[in-house]
Amino acid sequence: MPVKSLFNLFFPDLCAACGQTLVRGEKTICISCINKLSFTDYHKNEDNPVSRVFYGRCTIEQAMAMCLYERDSTIQHLVHLLKYKSRRDVGLLLGNELAKTLLNSPLYNTIDAIIPVPLHRKKERIRGYNQALVIAEGMSETLGKPIIADALVRVEFTETQTKKKRWDRYENVKNMFGVKNEDKIKEKHLLLIDDVITTGATIEACAKHLLNVENVKVSIAGLASSA
Repeated sequence: MPVKSLFNLFFPDLCAACGQTLVRGEKTICISCINKLSFTDYHKNEDNPVSRVFYGRCTIEQAMAMCLYERDSTIQHLVHLLKYKSRRDVGLLLGNELAKTLLNSPLYNTIDAIIPVPLHRKKERIRGYNQALVIAEGMSETLGKPIIADALVRVEFTETQTKKKRWDRYENVKNMFGVKNEDKIKEKHLLLIDDVITTGATIEACAKHLLNVENVKVSIAGLASSA
């Protein structure tokens, strides 16, 4: 018996969502749990609940989220593992799934590069990585588009957004981002990535800075949204 098969016999790979043993062909999350995700069809429609979040706030080309973010849902559990339990593999797989969704939509076929929403260095040290960058890495593998991670930067540390209302969230983050290395992004259609889109305050703040660069267009994609 091959060494890997013998190892898996005693230490089987388990699904990150349900804890059941993964079978051949499954990776990180079992097919059953992937099928339990509350997938949206937002990638098919320019007018959808996520794009409406940004109406009148900033000029976005397209906006979508792959899943509905509901309490005690599979996607909530997986995002929690990614953000707080060091499950980088979960972010990579979900990034792959998000990218597959976009490949099925002509609305996103002019994307030039992927931009992850940045974390402040202090929070990134605490977490060990930027979860949006991990998602972007998974997406880049599938879309074949480059990641530009050094153009949009977070300049100040902000307190958690979790319990803030929409306006308070925007006030908390509107001046917390900046752009450098403008030559890397000018004239490009950028896909701005985050894990969960709620009020859209963080994404809006990021997008407004990017849109100040010469001839930049911005579209938005998230793993999940409460909208």
